[in-house]
Order: sequence, then C-alpha cells, then structure tokens
Amino acid sequence: MAIQSSPPAPPARPYKSVAVIGAGPSGLSAVKALNDEKAFDVIRVFERRDRVGGTWIYDPEPTPFPSPSVDPAPASNTPPETLPAFTSPLPEDATRRTGLYSYLDSNVGIEAMEFTYASHPKINSALSIRRFGFDNPTRPWQVVAGYLEDIFAKYVHQVTFDTTVERVSKDVVTGRWDVVLRRSGVSWKGEQRDHWWTETFDAVVVATGHYNIPNIPAIPGLQSWYDLWPERLEHSKQFRSREEYSGKSVVVVGGSVSASDFVMDLHRSVKAPLIISQRGLNANPALENVWKIPHVVQKPTIARVTTENGGTVEFSDGTKAVGVDKIIFATGYRLSYPFLVPNPVTDKNRLAGFYRHVFNIEDPSLTVIGQVRAALSLRNYEYQAVAVARVLAGRGNLPSQAEQKDWEEKLLAVRGPTHQFHTIAPDFKEYFDGLRAIAGPPAEGSEGYELPPYDDDWTLKGFRVLELKDQYAQRLLAKNDGSGLADEGRLLAKL
Repeated sequence: MAIQSSPPAPPARPYKSVAVIGAGPSGLSAVKALNDEKAFDVIRVFERRDRVGGTWIYDPEPTPFPSPSVDPAPASNTPPETLPAFTSPLPEDATRRTGLYSYLDSNVGIEAMEFTYASHPKINSALSIRRFGFDNPTRPWQVVAGYLEDIFAKYVHQVTFDTTVERVSKDVVTGRWDVVLRRSGVSWKGEQRDHWWTETFDAVVVATGHYNIPNIPAIPGLQSWYDLWPERLEHSKQFRSREEYSGKSVVVVGGSVSASDFVMDLHRSVKAPLIISQRGLNANPALENVWKIPHVVQKPTIARVTTENGGTVEFSDGTKAVGVDKIIFATGYRLSYPFLVPNPVTDKNRLAGFYRHVFNIEDPSLTVIGQVRAALSLRNYEYQAVAVARVLAGRGNLPSQAEQKDWEEKLLAVRGPTHQFHTIAPDFKEYFDGLRAIAGPPAEGSEGYELPPYDDDWTLKGFRVLELKDQYAQRLLAKNDGSGLADEGRLLAKL
C-alpha cells in the first residue's frame, strides 16, 4: 500500500504585521505596495495630522523661525512610565506644518513625478501658463494633493490619524518592534487628553519625509538679530505670499530651486536690488540665468549680520547690505527621525546604515521610504515601496549584508558624509533599476505589477520645469532696461 505524502508546507512568511509611519506620498506608496503583496495580516498607518497628503497639505500659519541658539529638531516626548495612559495634552509640534504657499506649483515635471500607474489631471495654474505656456509640466499643489487623496481612498481605513509615533525600538527577546503611540484630542472624562499606548509589529516602514526641520546656517550675529527682529528672519518653509515683501529690502540665501522661485516671485516688487547670497555663485548651472534677471544682485556667503543701520548683512567679499528688512533662508532641511532607537542620523545630517537609502543593513525589518534628494520624488517612492514590500513578503532579492555595507562605503567615497549622500541625480538609471532588481517580478496571486525599467526620458520630463524656468529668465533678461537699480549704491558698499 502506497503511503500518500502531504504536500510541502509553504515557506513561512518572515513578517506578518507592518507599521507604516506617515500618510504622505511615501506612506501612500508603502501602504499600496504592502497591500498589493497580499502577504500581511496587519498593515497599520500612523499619521500625526488629521488627513493624508504629508508635505502637500496646506497650512496657512507656517512654522515659526527657530531661535539660532535652540536645536529646531524636537526630541521625542518621554512616554508615561505605565502604558496605556491618559495625560494632559502636549503642545503642537509646529515643525509638522508644511512649506506650501497658496499659489505653489510643482517644480518637477509632472509626468516623471507621478506614479507609474496613475496620471495627474491636466490642470495648470494661471501663473504657470503666463510664465511657461499652456500644457506646461507643472501642477498646482491642490491638484497634487487631490491626486494623492484619490489614490489613498482605498487604504484610508488602515490609517490612524492625529497619532504621533513617539518611540520605535526593537525588543531583543521577542524580535518585534515596540511602537509607542500618542493620540491627541481624545475626550476622556469630559476633558481633551492625550492617549498613550504601545503596539508591536514584525516590521516598521518609516515614511515621514525630510521636509520638516529647517536647516539654518550658523552665522555670527544671527542670534542678536533674532532677539530684536524675529519676524525679519524666515526659512523657505515659512513663505506664504509675495505680498509680505513688497517694497522691502530682501536678502535670499540659497542656490537651488526654492531660492530661484523666490527670486522670480519677488524681483520686481521688493526694494531693488533683490540680493541672492550663495555658497557658489553658479551653484546650480540650470538656474544660472535666474540669478541674472532684472533687479537681482548675486553675492557670496554671509560673513555676519548686525543690528546696525536698521539691519546690516556683511558678505564674505567685503561688501555689505544695510537697512535689510528680510532675510529668507532657502537652505534646505535637516534629517530627523527622533523616534528611532537608536537614532540613525549622524551629526553631519546623513541617515547612516541604510542600503539604497531604504533598508537597514543590520536589520531589514526596519526600512525608510522617501529619504532621497533630486530623485523624481513620487516615482522614486513607488520603486522603493515595491522593493520594501516584496522583501518583507519574503520575495525580494536583497543582497548580502557584506554587499550592502560595500555599497554604502563606496557611495560615501563619492558623495561624502553629509545630506548630499542621499542625492540620486545623475545616477537615476542605476538607482531605479537597482530597486527594480530587488523587487523582482510580482508573485502569482498578488496584485503586484512589474516595475518598468528606467527610461532616460523620465529625467528629461522631470527637469523640463528647470528648462522652462531658464527660458522665462532669458525673456526677462532680454527686456531688462537696467531700471530699478538706483538704490544699489546705497545698499551695497565696501567695508
């Protein structure tokens, strides 16, 4: 009598429950990719705001400028000794407010910024049409926000809103992640309270973005200026309307996209000249003509600021601007993951120990989506998320730990140890196709899909906005009659 053997048991899934932190574009990418795999019992998303959208949420009231003597990156709040618990409400963390202003348009070509599976509506703002023509590749922020909400609708039941992740740590005994959570605005015994509790997960996906903490350079005299005129110091995250600068003497610090937007917005309405202070006078070659448009003067880095003569800014070339009403720092952001234990952010503003800026090399059950620069944003997050979901589902092709460490060491030698380490441009093909190789093909029975190979046309479409901005700057230069610069001699003088 033949013995009938049982079919082999399917391989055990390494991770059955996943926490996603953040409900912005990278969080959306994560929750969709995880759901598509059909491999997880629990997928939870925790969002500290009351809606989805992340950096595409509009806050009329911006984040206040931070005191130069205080670290602007908030530490995680200390949980009560015993959980769950109710406590008095903690004050709002103002760094969660976004940097959108009411007429902001996307600065990446929309065909490359969107996900591969869904297109943005073809809607342009009146301002972008005046500058760049009909059917240009920008979109108003409202269109992008609506696009994200429409896609997120399928997964919003998995999101817990008004909930801050305060601590994420690995339990060495259970091998699972303890996530300490705090939900604000909970009514308890007739009062508004904060509710604290802990949940445990097999894996954690951090999708909080990196546009929260303003980066302010250390400049001698800045604290004295702040003590006297805090309202005259701003970071690009605080910009809300060009009307606030009309007729004022303004210095913009920075050499990239945000700085160029402010220059184009303000050059004709501020008291001439509009001064742009940069580390390198041609920091971004694609924007070179923007710094030359009418009523704009380029200066090197700021050596110091003083409160003399109504506000004086001294530059490293020995010149100074007097009577300055506003200094706008378009100087980027600092990385911040204060809830992670241990904190992986170095003192030079780099996320250390993450392969492809995504997978924790020591423990792949901890991943980060969205920690990249110059990367075609949403599409990049999609590729990161699909790779993460398939690795967590036991289907991905993550290389050995030694190979991952070797990748980090080699990239450090090229990019250096600062936030520039996370820059993807110009190596788009290598990066996208590398994630695609990790993800591999979709599994049978899942809702996954084949990630398309990288197409060089994506880069052209993505940076088309910079080309249009350059063409617009050239038209302004062609119309320049030299007027409006009569006050330059008063503002700029040799020390």
